[in-house]
Amino acid sequence: MSDPRVFFAAERTLLAWVRTGLTIAALGFVVARFGLFLNLMAASTGISAVAPHWPSKALGIIFVLAGSAVILGAFHNHRLYVRSLPPEDLPKLAIPWLTSFLSVSIAVVGVLLAVYLLFA
Repeated sequence: MSDPRVFFAAERTLLAWVRTGLTIAALGFVVARFGLFLNLMAASTGISAVAPHWPSKALGIIFVLAGSAVILGAFHNHRLYVRSLPPEDLPKLAIPWLTSFLSVSIAVVGVLLAVYLLFA
């Protein structure tokens, strides 16, 4: 007997991990830009000793890459799980590649964001 709820539970789990990865990457972006914000605040108050912001930049890039890794890992786990389901549990979807495209494209954008942060 076919039960598509199993497949859709796996889809919800994947999307929850994608949200988690996006949150980690967004936190990384904020951390990477926080040192720059501190330097701008110090410059606007007239303080001449401006600290380097490379530690926050490095930590932010690590977070952005970690977010992308979480998304790719979740996508890999999802693919392995879906392959283990019997064919009768797989519903006929209009766009079956949509979650795969979403996961991979968000992970690629995360890596591109890390490269941008590295050179900006």
